[in-house]
Amino acid sequence: MLDIKFIRENAERVQQNAQNKGYGVDIQRLLELDVDRKELQQRVDALRERRNANAENMKGGRPEQSQIDEGKQIKIELAEQEGYLKAVTAEYTDLLKLVPNMALEDVPVGASEDENVEVKVVGERPQLTFEPKNHYEIAEAKGWLDKDRAAKVSGARFAYVMGDMVKLQLALVQYTMDVLTDSEKLAEIAKTAELDVDPRPFTAVLPPLMIRTEPYDQMDRLEPSDDRYKIEGEELWLQGSAEHVLGSMHSGEVFSPDQLPLRYLGYATSFRKEAGTYGKDMEGIIRMHQFDKLEMESFTEGADSYKEHEFFVAIQEYLLQQLGLPYHVLQKCTADIGKPNARGIDMEVWLPGQARYRETHTADYMTDYQSRRLQTRVRTPEGLELVHTNDATAFALGRTMVAIIENYQTPEGNVTVPKVLQGYMGNRSEI
Repeated sequence: MLDIKFIRENAERVQQNAQNKGYGVDIQRLLELDVDRKELQQRVDALRERRNANAENMKGGRPEQSQIDEGKQIKIELAEQEGYLKAVTAEYTDLLKLVPNMALEDVPVGASEDENVEVKVVGERPQLTFEPKNHYEIAEAKGWLDKDRAAKVSGARFAYVMGDMVKLQLALVQYTMDVLTDSEKLAEIAKTAELDVDPRPFTAVLPPLMIRTEPYDQMDRLEPSDDRYKIEGEELWLQGSAEHVLGSMHSGEVFSPDQLPLRYLGYATSFRKEAGTYGKDMEGIIRMHQFDKLEMESFTEGADSYKEHEFFVAIQEYLLQQLGLPYHVLQKCTADIGKPNARGIDMEVWLPGQARYRETHTADYMTDYQSRRLQTRVRTPEGLELVHTNDATAFALGRTMVAIIENYQTPEGNVTVPKVLQGYMGNRSEI
């Protein structure tokens, strides 16, 4: 969440930012509650002091009736004021949690994803000499994909992925792990992007696939909750992306500066209901209830966090370029970057079978918005400070396989394996 001190000093900016992001939060009401909360807290503190002083005076002998009567009156007043304080604090906290993070100045103002801005186009679209097929046509013909039997077992938007498509996914995983755990390779990526960042490697993580309500809410990733799967009868949810359980793992902890940047690469099966998308992308594996992703998450000091965001974007571009996939880069507008984000970048790969770009990557820059509620901090010479967080897709594995299948398809219905993955596929050049 935002610092209430910042909100007090920048009320108009915060209100305009909320409007730009599409959140109808009433900042004036929040500030009124802030004043009420502080006044009530002072009254409660004063009554508690009177109660304690009265109790102290009654020690050591028989109390006078006036002292007993005063104690009863204080108890009544204190209960009343504590009730008011509890109600006001609850409304204040709920409203404060609704205030979105401040968008950076370079984020375009827009009302929907249609107003995202294309900033770069990279790679040549494949010039196929035949009518390109959609990925699911190739995958089903090869026996790599069976959604009919999955529907019988699990329902719509699930799939059995089989054969060489499984090997392709595992090749992508191992290749990405090798790149992101190699400090020399990361230094090379940073140098090419002209970024002065610490090239220390990512730690590979297989995280829990479930998350409790409290840390999910603190990460500000629980909403929209109707798109999440909740475990019946428990305050436990299936996570919707690996960063949800990576970003929350250090809640309440204090880092030393030499521990940062701390970078994780999480490999997780994630779950989303895809609420409101029924009838869309029902063929193939573009929009599934269950999907596998490799996600990057990092914790940095505030001064280094924007460079870390740019570094994550540079890593994403490097990975796509190494696969030889044509893509474009979009800067997300205010309405699309998300509530906890200060800035967001999307990458979309060209799919010949669909004759359109489709999203494969996103990079989220949160500043200290998440760590304020998580209380994840770093001890600096100036004292304790909140860390900053970044997360970004390394590969959405299903969508990346879609992109490989469609861009590397052959007239015979086979798929050429990208060169960087061939060594992870038994040196096979085609599947």
